[in-house]
Amino acid sequence: MDNFIVSARKYRPATFETVVGQQHITNTLKNAIKNSQLAQAFLFCGPRGVGKTTCARILAKTINCTNLQPNGEACGECASCKAFENGNSFNVHELDAASNNSVDDIRSLIEQVRIPPQAARYKVYIIDEVHMLSQAAFNAFLKTLEEPPHYAIFILATTEKHKILPTILSRCQIFDFNRIRVEDMANHLASIAGKESIGYEPDGLHIIAQKADGGLRDALSMFDQIVSFSGGR
Repeated sequence: MDNFIVSARKYRPATFETVVGQQHITNTLKNAIKNSQLAQAFLFCGPRGVGKTTCARILAKTINCTNLQPNGEACGECASCKAFENGNSFNVHELDAASNNSVDDIRSLIEQVRIPPQAARYKVYIIDEVHMLSQAAFNAFLKTLEEPPHYAIFILATTEKHKILPTILSRCQIFDFNRIRVEDMANHLASIAGKESIGYEPDGLHIIAQKADGGLRDALSMFDQIVSFSGGR
């Protein structure tokens, strides 16, 4: 029996173009990459399941791509893109602040920051659920965030922006992710249903999209569950 991969993982966007419902953010990031106007720290805020971590990963992959496409997308073919997609890139580090929120975790991250990237332009640190860091960890992180080495880029993601210290906010470019519109979500579900050869009625997909309350991951989980229940229809 083949291993089943949930739709949220199987169809996770790999380029800015395929991100659903956040064009205002993906266009800004693409322009920043094309014009070499990258900030050293980004803060992605918004409700769960709207693409914060996905956009962070796409940004990390794209800025290290050695063969950037004219439209500002990563090529997906170069050594850097391949290493990223295989999960063995030395230049992209992900930290989940929900479970690594102590001063020691941040100190070890700061130690890593001092080592330059290997065969790439940037070293990218993606810190998820950054509002979970302890007060002491935030303070330890401040100096590095204020004066990082030229090759380090930090992408912080959070669902609770109000819990983040103003001193951290002032050092980041802040991107607010929207809840995804019902139409966009229903269209995305329809395209997945098409690829998976699943029969559907547009009204059914609309109901899933409405119930998901703006979170695409929730919509895809419901979609998988309903497909299992109804036997592929």
